[in-house]
Amino acid sequence: MQSGRWDKSKLPSRHVTVGPDRAPHRSYYYAMGLTQAEIDQPFVGVATCWNEAAPCNIALSRQAQSVKKGVADSGGTPREFTTITVTDGIAMGHQGMKSSLVSRDLIADSVELTVRGHCYDALVGLAGCDKSLPGMMMAMLRLNVPSVFMYGGSILPGRFKGRDVTVVDVFEGVGQHAAGKMTDEELHELECAACPSAGACGGQFTANTMATVSEAIGLALPGSAGSPAPYEERDRFALESGRAVMQLIEKRIRPRAIVTRRALENAAVIVGATGGSTNAGLHLPAIAHEAGIRFTMDDVVEIMRRTPYIADLKPGGKYVALDVHRVGGIPVIIKALLDGGLLHGDCLTVTGKTLAENHKDVVFPTDQDVIYPVSQPLSSTGGVVGLKGSLAPDGAIVKVAGLHSLRFEGSALCFDSEEEAFAAVQARAYKSGDVIVIRYEGPKGGPGMREMLSTTGAIYGQGMGEKVALVTDGRFSGATRGFCIGHVGPEAAVGGPIALLQNGDRIVIDAEKGTIDMLVPDAEQAARKAAWQPRRTDYNAGVIWKYAQLVGPAHLGAVTHPGTAAETHCYADI
Repeated sequence: MQSGRWDKSKLPSRHVTVGPDRAPHRSYYYAMGLTQAEIDQPFVGVATCWNEAAPCNIALSRQAQSVKKGVADSGGTPREFTTITVTDGIAMGHQGMKSSLVSRDLIADSVELTVRGHCYDALVGLAGCDKSLPGMMMAMLRLNVPSVFMYGGSILPGRFKGRDVTVVDVFEGVGQHAAGKMTDEELHELECAACPSAGACGGQFTANTMATVSEAIGLALPGSAGSPAPYEERDRFALESGRAVMQLIEKRIRPRAIVTRRALENAAVIVGATGGSTNAGLHLPAIAHEAGIRFTMDDVVEIMRRTPYIADLKPGGKYVALDVHRVGGIPVIIKALLDGGLLHGDCLTVTGKTLAENHKDVVFPTDQDVIYPVSQPLSSTGGVVGLKGSLAPDGAIVKVAGLHSLRFEGSALCFDSEEEAFAAVQARAYKSGDVIVIRYEGPKGGPGMREMLSTTGAIYGQGMGEKVALVTDGRFSGATRGFCIGHVGPEAAVGGPIALLQNGDRIVIDAEKGTIDMLVPDAEQAARKAAWQPRRTDYNAGVIWKYAQLVGPAHLGAVTHPGTAAETHCYADI
């Protein structure tokens, strides 16, 4: 500050608030009721993904008001704006899912454009559903203005027949219904009970995985990701997030000083330790890309492979986010990993302190079985592992948390879209020992890299979850369980080996060795490759066509621009 006022000579908002030539710009702020003193303060963008699409985002507008109060109380001028979300639970199982991954990059793009266009000095981002969390974090790193991330919170568990349930139980209920194991009335009762409040899916699916990442990577305040969306304490964390961003402006701490290579390694550790979503193998490389760091899916899965699995969370385990919150929240997980020597405790965070400093007073509770110490893990290998081999030269990813066997050998049953596969599953046109292959669903080939929860949920509901494997160049929901291998690369659309598979080909998957191979002679593969022709999609105009032209491979994060490594100037320095 200078003489009790902020010195704007180094802040982007000087371009819209300082000097006689900015009188027209200031007139707009006066029109919205701002005072001269507020115009002279730093402008802080408060970005949310609030909408009425789904419960994941419905509480974000309320929380944003508390963020704005925290900013204003600390000498800043908050400017609220919203961006889109595509909610996977509603987009799942039909063509709408092609919009999901595209939305991650559109969220980052739209936040970037809003901040650039209005010259905001800092950012607090609130997100609720799967792609909105990485999308918001990507924008923070791309802009590199002082930023704080806050998760909107998870949903409360539902109750059905005396047990806790989530939306995954409903997806699996569809399979049980198709198999005659659940009546119309029971399915209706389940769907009415499964989602009883605002908030994102309650298991360690993609939203909660990336929320866990937000604390471990240092972009969110400690403890801010844990409490469920309906809890009033979320407003306290929102208030503190607003205050924290103002401290970051004063201390000139920016996101790229926080998200270093070591911080990304911390993020991968906590995903593996919690049996988190395979989508972290896509989102962590994309976040790294925005920081100018090469951190590929190979890097993510190698870290996960050597990370013990210590949190007994759904879908592989038995607990949900509310249970983690009750025993002390994500700080307890971080404390266990710090005590076990698995995290870089010297990484800077948005508190201005290191990860170790933030958690030095956290006491690990011993009277619970949700989170285990590193010395007594559920398993010695992380909940997510990588695979490579003749079927996936660029790699693939599988969640092993909760699996009883880590090896599967079977015969390929090939489908060129999720719809074809789902119809076959509903008709029980598959058998034990099959490897169901869903291809042309990758980033380019989909386009959009759909998730396959409807198909995997139906398989589990039919009682076949451990009796078949599923392999795709698309993605799986963080809620998926079973022997399900995603992100197979190169994808079918570019002529990857998955495009050359034929029904009956033998496939061997060994998650312990980290291999996935098609037992097809090289000469036969070469002949099939020579005969292969690219496929056209039905998306030849609009945003999904545009995405297909720009998107890169999954193992590099399915990103759509050259990244910070190619940057010649940083927005924060304009």
